[in-house]
Amino acid sequence: MHKPKLAVVCLALMLCSRIGLTAPGIAVLDFELNDITSLPNTIQERQRTASFRPLLEAALSQAGDYRIVTVDTAEQADANPGFGYLFRFGDLAADLGAQAGADWVVVGQHSKPSFLYSYLMVHLVNVKNRAQVANFDIELKGNHHKVSQHAARAMADKIHRFLQANPLP
Repeated sequence: MHKPKLAVVCLALMLCSRIGLTAPGIAVLDFELNDITSLPNTIQERQRTASFRPLLEAALSQAGDYRIVTVDTAEQADANPGFGYLFRFGDLAADLGAQAGADWVVVGQHSKPSFLYSYLMVHLVNVKNRAQVANFDIELKGNHHKVSQHAARAMADKIHRFLQANPLP
């Protein structure tokens, strides 16, 4: 590439980032397991719950032009003094997202009231105004990997549709 062309490309990229044309950054926090069955928190269920974050990140990447932002697991644990704390307090989840450079934070729980079904519940938090702006849930029937993959894709689609209808200013 010629130096003048390279300079034009670099200038265009800098301008795009300054006026907000870069892809919105989404931080997906680790999902918490709320297992209220008679045999709660098995290793398999904890592993399944841990798989939702990477599955959702991959599905969001495919759903739209998003920058997936990683929040350090230790920082998330430090900011979450008890079960459901970040899920209930979106402003604190927004602080984690801001530290990582995200525009949006996805805070999720995997609720398992039965061995036959469970729910993925997500709060979407706008980092700039530190507010929870949307809630989504998906019912999962069964517990095999394909069910988890399908749920993550369905959740990503819901989040994507919301973000398309409510872009950042």
